[in-house]
Amino acid sequence: MPRLSTWTLAAALVTGFAAGASAQAQTPRDPGAAANVRQSQQYEQVLKSNSTFRAKRMQQECGPITDPQLHESCVASFGGGASAPATRRQR
Repeated sequence: MPRLSTWTLAAALVTGFAAGASAQAQTPRDPGAAANVRQSQQYEQVLKSNSTFRAKRMQQECGPITDPQLHESCVASFGGGASAPATRRQR
C-alpha cells in the first residue's frame, strides 16, 4: 500500500505542475512591455535620423561627465560617428 500512495502523490504533483505551466502559458502578455519596446524603437530611430536631437541628447547625457575616458565612452554609446559637444570636456 505504501507504493500506491507514493505513485499517487507523484502523479498528483506532476498533474499540478502541468496545470500551473499551462495557466502561465495562457497569461496575456504585458501591454506595457510592448509599448515600452515600441517607444524605445522610436527613440532609437529619431536618435539615428535627427542629428540635432542626437547632439542635444549627447549634451544632456554626456556633458556633465568630466572624466575624459568616460565622456568619450558616453559619446560613443550614441553611435553614428557624431562628434561630441565641445562644452564641459576636460583633458
